Amino acid sequence: MTDNGQVTHRTVSILGSTGSIGTQGLDVIARNPDRFTVVALAAGANLDLLARQAVAFRVPLVGAAAGTVDDLRAAIGAYAAEAGLTAYAPEVVVGDEAAVTAAAVGADVVLNGITGAIGLRPTLAALASGATLALANKESLIIGGDLVKAAARPDQIVPVDSEHSAIAQSLRGGRREEVRRLVVTASGGPFRGRSRDQLREVTPAEALAHPNYAMGTVITTNSATLVNKGLEVIEAHLLFDIPFAAIDVVVHPQQWIHSMVEFVDGSTIAQMGPPRMLVPIALGLSWPERLADIDVPCDWTRVQSWDFEPLDDEAFPAVRLARQVGESGGTAPAVYNAANEVAVEAFHAGRIGFLDIVDTVARVVEAHAATTDADGGSVRDASSVEGVLRADEWARAQARTVIGKAVG
Repeated sequence: MTDNGQVTHRTVSILGSTGSIGTQGLDVIARNPDRFTVVALAAGANLDLLARQAVAFRVPLVGAAAGTVDDLRAAIGAYAAEAGLTAYAPEVVVGDEAAVTAAAVGADVVLNGITGAIGLRPTLAALASGATLALANKESLIIGGDLVKAAARPDQIVPVDSEHSAIAQSLRGGRREEVRRLVVTASGGPFRGRSRDQLREVTPAEALAHPNYAMGTVITTNSATLVNKGLEVIEAHLLFDIPFAAIDVVVHPQQWIHSMVEFVDGSTIAQMGPPRMLVPIALGLSWPERLADIDVPCDWTRVQSWDFEPLDDEAFPAVRLARQVGESGGTAPAVYNAANEVAVEAFHAGRIGFLDIVDTVARVVEAHAATTDADGGSVRDASSVEGVLRADEWARAQARTVIGKAVG
């Protein structure tokens, strides 16, 4: 609310509009037309859905990473004619810079729902524009690290990951100096309880069977290996300036508790809700205000049990490795993320096994730590976007080499 009690209205740019985060963000906006106006959309290659979204929300700027300007204009024109909007002709941008253009359009809020390291430049463009950044693209913060933090003014970044949204909400219960530790919850993925040996024969289809969430291939696989949780530990450190030693991970299969904050007096505040993303996305758009009736609350009249158990670092070493690269800082987190993206792709192509994903990442991280100024110091330069992306490219090439040797 504004000081005079009126509802705040915000313009929004959505990056990754055809993905899970983007489509849910548009759903929230469609249910709150008095609160939001979509001024830009950017997506990957799904031109048909992007065109339908553009027409449905009368978006002035529409961008796509793939395809051609003519193809996107034709798709938009067809849906506009179907809707009787013969005069609707948005600005269209196609290519690698489409998301950057959409991020810099001047919106009040930029929801970055892109997956992967390609979200870094759009994240920086959104921050430079002065927009509030509703950040679901954790990779951009993780690989950008100090670059992203230096570009952001206080409270300009609002986390959209359910775990970090939960922490941000719980932190309202006390002052930062009163925080003892953060407790990040994890479902444990589809293979919770399995030993390392039992994970050797896991198939790509099994790895995509997440017990609670429907997500894209990379994020769902990361949840199965717990790489996603490792990335979230690094993200929590960067977002909330909490030391790694004070960030715990606990397995909570039901995922109704999204994360917790423990305070110095022994009190713990938890944020609870259904294992869905609607509330974190809505808060990303409206923070610090809350929108009404976004999701269904817990039903306390129903008998239910919630479980908690420690993380098995032997079977799932990804979190331990993430702590290591997070403590190292610099470009180490970028190397971790890039090597993982290549390994996940190789796993789904049938070139490596499930356990080889994190094993590959560990080998690339080790090789990166061994580089010197003489033989590769440039891949340790985190002082610029170019340096970070150079490390990203190096890690991808190194991961392909490791995978090639393993299958050769």
